[in-house]
Amino acid sequence: MSTTPAQNCILVTLEQGIAVITLNNPPVNALSSAVKQGLSAALETAQANEQVQAIILHGSGRHFCAGADISEFGRTSHPSLSDLCQAIESCTKPVICAITGACLGGGLELALAAHYRLATPLAKLGLPEVNLGLIPGGGGTQRAPRLIGAKAALELMLGGKPLNASQALAEGLVDRLVPADNLHQSALNYAQQARHNPEPLRRTCNEQGLADQVLAAQQIAQAQEKTKRHPDRLAQQNIVAAVSAALHQPFAEGLSTERELFGKCLNSPQRAALVHAFFAEKTCDKIAEQSTATPAKLKRIGVIGAGTMGVGISLALLDGGYEVLLLERDQPALEHGRERISATYQTLVERQRISVEDKNQRLARLITHTDYSVLADADLVIEAVFEDMAVKRALLAKLEACCRTDCIIASNTSYLDIDAMAQDLKHPQRVIGIHFFSPANIMKLVEVVVPSKADARTIVTAFNLAKSLNKTPVRAGLCDGFIGNRMLAVYREAAELMMLDGASPYAIDQAIRDFGFAMGPFEVVDLAGGDISWATRKRKAAQRDPRLRYVSVADQLCERGWFGQKSGRGYYRYSTGSRQGTPDPEVEAIIAQVRSEAGITPKTFSAAEIVERYLAAMINEGANVLAEGIALRPLDVDVVLLNGYGFPRHQGGPMWYADHQGLELVLSNIQRYAKTDPLFWQPSPLLEGLVFDGQYFADLNR
Repeated sequence: MSTTPAQNCILVTLEQGIAVITLNNPPVNALSSAVKQGLSAALETAQANEQVQAIILHGSGRHFCAGADISEFGRTSHPSLSDLCQAIESCTKPVICAITGACLGGGLELALAAHYRLATPLAKLGLPEVNLGLIPGGGGTQRAPRLIGAKAALELMLGGKPLNASQALAEGLVDRLVPADNLHQSALNYAQQARHNPEPLRRTCNEQGLADQVLAAQQIAQAQEKTKRHPDRLAQQNIVAAVSAALHQPFAEGLSTERELFGKCLNSPQRAALVHAFFAEKTCDKIAEQSTATPAKLKRIGVIGAGTMGVGISLALLDGGYEVLLLERDQPALEHGRERISATYQTLVERQRISVEDKNQRLARLITHTDYSVLADADLVIEAVFEDMAVKRALLAKLEACCRTDCIIASNTSYLDIDAMAQDLKHPQRVIGIHFFSPANIMKLVEVVVPSKADARTIVTAFNLAKSLNKTPVRAGLCDGFIGNRMLAVYREAAELMMLDGASPYAIDQAIRDFGFAMGPFEVVDLAGGDISWATRKRKAAQRDPRLRYVSVADQLCERGWFGQKSGRGYYRYSTGSRQGTPDPEVEAIIAQVRSEAGITPKTFSAAEIVERYLAAMINEGANVLAEGIALRPLDVDVVLLNGYGFPRHQGGPMWYADHQGLELVLSNIQRYAKTDPLFWQPSPLLEGLVFDGQYFADLNR
């Protein structure tokens, strides 16, 4: 066997008449220009070499290829990915793709162009370009539906989520699964069989996944109808259009259509916003302490409280492979929490998301107890008890007494001052906030709230824990509500003030949904429970400026016991077991009475005006959060709102959106609102300064 580097990022070996071409661009073998050039040259050499009877493509390390090099998007490179895939498919010698780990985007397009595909059980195959506002551009929109049919191809591309190996085999995306430790030899054996196969090479462009044209047309029409509801989702629309081209056009024409549609996406504002979101999430976990401290090694983690948050946090930790010590005050509450954890895993088994073995392994790592002495061997403890300062201070003192001196103590508080919480402790440097969002096992965002005395080891451990759980951690400073809940209080108040001044809560919700949020602000209150925000308002009542206008509608609903979905009534009415609310005339009557008592003559708000005010309040408070150092950078604010509060991803986040609307326009709108409500609409000094200096929020990310 001889080894010849085709380029630094491509390795070629010749084994038993088989050219084995290895992508060697760690860590994920991304398709940079150099990789594509090297692969093109290696294919050309193998095709011309008479000693080569077949070709194997695979990746070095743990992955095949995770796709294009995102830093090169928008640059012209030769060969293009589409041309490279064409070269693979047109080879006269069998090309076998040997896949393990990530096979995503352009990596899967390479595999689709190969004549045969083997995969290990560890493989993940997907076309996630939609997450960056793009469509597959290397022929994926034409080959995938021909191979696996319109429905499966549309789900793969529109959903943006990868298939595991068994799912890919069931769909026909791969031909055979082979053991991970035998991938190389299995590929060689398969290549030997393929070289002697008298049948013509099986090229994906000739596959018959679209043979039932009537069914395929129906599936495409259904997808078109869904994407019509979101006219600003350009990538989704163009994916459907490209798959339609695969059905109605010859292969070469379909590739041309794909290139045209890809170009439209590449130059769209949605793509720019989605790429910003992608890089922001990659940047927000970079903190200065990483260079000065080593994180603690975590194996056993305590969770105090088996309520909704405690159960969600426990699920997230169990999913992450940790041993979990779940504590409650009494056995019935503890058993209820354990039953909820077990029921969640049973549901995942029934939905075939995890195996029975996975469920049993996770539950075996769960220890439930009412005795705090079991925490003596914990590496980190997270409290998730009632949001009350006295309760939490007493609990932290108890934890300090029963835990090791190097055990990190974390609070899941949503609002409270962690410095005040830890002020009587002997070792406040090991206390930090790790604020999960509900449901904690699903939501990606974690605010790492850093109190003044936390040391570097504690901070980096919190970040590492969040990342190990596949969460997106964002650093936050101390204030009431930190980044997200502080901003939420302000833009929710802006919505309530619009309601007081004449807008229907149902019109406000509709306008915000049409902008791209999954739910409007009043729907969110009903989902979370109106009593939650009611308790916060009562807690902060003494701090409220009496000169500010106060909207009592929410209080009146809570006084009636209308807490939202859980009580069947809130801003909306809910039929038994339904999460879909209907407008409530009684609520509108309460609103009208409050307006009348305040002497307000209602005015009309257009949908555009509703969105403009709602976002202006969000952006203005985001600027205040930045000015006070509660958030490090504008991109951190964007990540929090994108991952925890439903800000539409294709709009990039509030600070990104503000830059692209124009900060002068945002400021002038706030100044206009301030003429009639100067106490609420106070322009942020940071926003004023940026406009004065001709700068943008993006300038503060550097």
